[in-house]
Amino acid sequence: MITLVRNHILGFLLLVLLQALVLDHLDLAHGWVVPYLYVLFIIALPFDTPPWATLVIGFVLGLTMDFFSSTPGMHAGACTLMAYARLFMLRILAPRDGYDIIKRPNVRDMGLTWFMTFAGVLILVHHLWLFFVEVYRFDDFLSTLLRALMSAVATLLLCLLAQALTSGGVRPR
Repeated sequence: MITLVRNHILGFLLLVLLQALVLDHLDLAHGWVVPYLYVLFIIALPFDTPPWATLVIGFVLGLTMDFFSSTPGMHAGACTLMAYARLFMLRILAPRDGYDIIKRPNVRDMGLTWFMTFAGVLILVHHLWLFFVEVYRFDDFLSTLLRALMSAVATLLLCLLAQALTSGGVRPR
C-alpha cells in the first residue's frame, strides 16, 4: 500500500489540482457539461491494488475534491461507489487467463474497446451518483440524467485525450 501511494502521489496531486483549478471553472454548455478528469486516478490504479486500498483511495480522492469544491461528501460518496464498482468491472471484464500484472488498465495495454467499456461504466456510475446527490431530488429526473450522460461522455473523452498525451498515443486493438 505504501509503495502504491508513493508511486502515485504525483498523479493524484496533478489530477486534483487540474480539476480544482482549471476544469471546475469551465462553463461548457451553460453548466450542462462538467468534465471530472480526476476520476482517471481511480480508473488507472494497477490491477493488483487490494480491494480495501481501492476503496480507501477512492474515499480519500473524493474527500480531497470535496475540500476543494466545498461539497459536503458528494465527491467522497461518488468516488467510493466508483471504486467499489471498479472491483466488479475488473471481474466482469477479466481476460480468460486473468490480468497480467505488468499491464495497466489503459488503452495502450488493454485496447480501446476494453478501456471504453471499463472507464465508461465507472464514469457513468460516478456521474449518476454525483449529479443525483447534488440535486437531491427526482423532480427533474430527465434533465439530471442528461447532464450526467453529457458530462460522462466529456469526461471519457478527456480521459482518452489524457492517455493519448501521456502514454504516446491511443491505438485501437
